[in-house]
Amino acid sequence: MLVRRAVELYAVEGLPMVAPGDDLAGLILESLTSAEARLQDGDIVVIAQKVVSKAEGRSVDLAAVTPSPRAVEIAAQAHKDPRVVELILAESSEVLRVRPGVIIVEHRLGLVLANAGIDRSNVEGEAALLLPLDPDASAEQIRARLVAETGAAVGVMIIDSIGRAWRNGTIGTTIGASGIVTMSDLRGQPDLFGRKLETTEVGAADEVAAAASLVMGQAAEATPVVVVRGIDLAGSGTARDLLRPKRMDMFR
Repeated sequence: MLVRRAVELYAVEGLPMVAPGDDLAGLILESLTSAEARLQDGDIVVIAQKVVSKAEGRSVDLAAVTPSPRAVEIAAQAHKDPRVVELILAESSEVLRVRPGVIIVEHRLGLVLANAGIDRSNVEGEAALLLPLDPDASAEQIRARLVAETGAAVGVMIIDSIGRAWRNGTIGTTIGASGIVTMSDLRGQPDLFGRKLETTEVGAADEVAAAASLVMGQAAEATPVVVVRGIDLAGSGTARDLLRPKRMDMFR
């Protein structure tokens, strides 16, 4: 990972409301009109999960969901809509914890997070929005289009706001990536005093995701795409590289 002395982040303005079937890469390209946002080699285009899910038709009408007995039981414990809980169960490989207000699961993608990442904020009507089917593949498809149209060697990240164990507050987290190294392995490099680092692996993509999330905002800002410049992460990693294997998880 190479970081310049100055890192720049630009919120892409003017992206319209995204609907199912929209050409998201095309919409992003049309919105990259300001001089500072025109893509350059090494840029990272960071995209909020929500607009990717919307474009991919991952919205579910809750009126069409019939909760199972298990969903009804867990909903009573979590004080949640049983229909939403049914979707959480369908998107998850394992339920890890339940308490009022939250259900912690292992998502089918391997992510450990609250409520399977299902969200109803900034979604019209009685609908819930699921995570993309394959965020790494989505990132690759969008990146290929951006590279082809602009000629710039860019990376693409898809991020979501996810809570963390032992810490309050959600933070921007990488769930899909293409064209970048997501983990920066510093093991074997010397510290200031010449001692070799033994365990330091940096979740570089998540650090970028957190910074981009600050620029995006969380409410009505309507800026779900951010261009990050000044951090060279060019490579071939994926978001899956950031997942801790279950066998190494001391808490499961």
